[in-house]
Amino acid sequence: MAHCRRYLEAPLSRREMLRRASSGFGAVALSALLTDRSFAGTSATGRDPLTPRDPHFEPTAKNVIFLYMNGGPSQIDSFDPKPLLDKENGQPFKAKIEPTQFNNIGKTLASPWKFRNYGESGIPVSDLFPHIAQKIDDIAVIRSMTSNFSEHTNANYFLHTGSGQQGRPSMGAWVTYGLGSECQNLPGYVVLSGGLIPSGGLDNFNSGFLPASYQGSVFAARETPLANIRPLEASPQLQRNKLDLLRKLDAGVLDRVGHVDQLESAIANYELAARMQAAVPELTDLRDETQSTKQMYGMEADFKNTRIYGRNCLIARRMVERGIRFIELTCTPGNGDRWDQHGGLREGHTKNARTVDQPIAALLTDLKQRGLLESTLVVWTGEFGRTPFAQGVDGRDHNPFGFSMWMAGGGIKGGTVFGATDEYGYKAIENRLEIHDLHATMLHLLGVDHLRQTFRFSGRDMRLTDVHGHVIHDVIA
Repeated sequence: MAHCRRYLEAPLSRREMLRRASSGFGAVALSALLTDRSFAGTSATGRDPLTPRDPHFEPTAKNVIFLYMNGGPSQIDSFDPKPLLDKENGQPFKAKIEPTQFNNIGKTLASPWKFRNYGESGIPVSDLFPHIAQKIDDIAVIRSMTSNFSEHTNANYFLHTGSGQQGRPSMGAWVTYGLGSECQNLPGYVVLSGGLIPSGGLDNFNSGFLPASYQGSVFAARETPLANIRPLEASPQLQRNKLDLLRKLDAGVLDRVGHVDQLESAIANYELAARMQAAVPELTDLRDETQSTKQMYGMEADFKNTRIYGRNCLIARRMVERGIRFIELTCTPGNGDRWDQHGGLREGHTKNARTVDQPIAALLTDLKQRGLLESTLVVWTGEFGRTPFAQGVDGRDHNPFGFSMWMAGGGIKGGTVFGATDEYGYKAIENRLEIHDLHATMLHLLGVDHLRQTFRFSGRDMRLTDVHGHVIHDVIA
């Protein structure tokens, strides 16, 4: 049949070419390549999706520990003291009030906690965090962060993915997509759950339109963090035979259909799961940790939630030692309503701080003692802050207009305060920042230019920071 002059033969895919050459000399080269796991991976690029990749430029951080304070801690009760609140406590709020999440606006509310200056930097920290306060010279406090959303679900998506809408890739997925992982026996992106999944659910940790291999793997806060982590087969050889058969069947399907992300990611995940059956029990077995280390993390504390969070912080350090790229810790239940104190501010914030204060300080101490803090970026933040006026009598409403967060390690300039809110701690007025700026800075410290890290989706080059974001150079050493 005659061809149209504009007709072009479709080029052979890599797999089709290898299939046709499999009975010839090409099979000799192929057999050699298949012995190297960097070429025998199941991804479209012919390698394991978590193979380490070079950054755009020399990084100061190799790993990230993201300490997510679910619910929104109060900036004026933690890292942003406001003496005017003491002076006007109990009076009608004198500044303009923006629309609030709940229409129950009370009087100006001073912080129940005192602030004291710590370290050589003399940065004030609330009595809520006596342990973290001791590490303030390693910390850069940012007092001018803002969010585009005042409702938990959208604010959580925005914090985690750079978009307030469901379905976008999380920052952990973007990091592992760009850099891979230095650990090939565990996921590159792990969520250490304290027992609470944030509003918005698991989509906060999703891979979105990125390949599925980059989504977060959730580890539960218990001795056995994952189901089926121990093999059920009677012998290792029996399990090996099953995996070999599965690989053979999967290879046959790929040979016929070509590149399909869902299938290739599933194959990579099955193979990773098999390796995890040896790696996870070793990771979570803390018998090789000294008693003094466990005590430092609060694993023998009277408060159960301190013990849970302390264990997760210790495991996070062990994950960094094994090369896991991005680790997120979520909150524990039983502290009231997360950090979301619309009422019972004193009790709720006290319990939440008691849960995380000692373990986080221990994590910073331990990383520094082991020489890991300089290459590990630690980020502490919620999705927004709280209002300086009361909701009801003893609560605070959501406040996206100005709140505090902090970073440490990984190239951060410790003993630094950046940005400021107004005299009530209500709105950012100096060096106002957005979540996009936080994401751009995190990527920059990892050696990634947020403008260059893109993924083609729906006819557009997508990125974590969308069309926004500036690196916060003032907090970088």
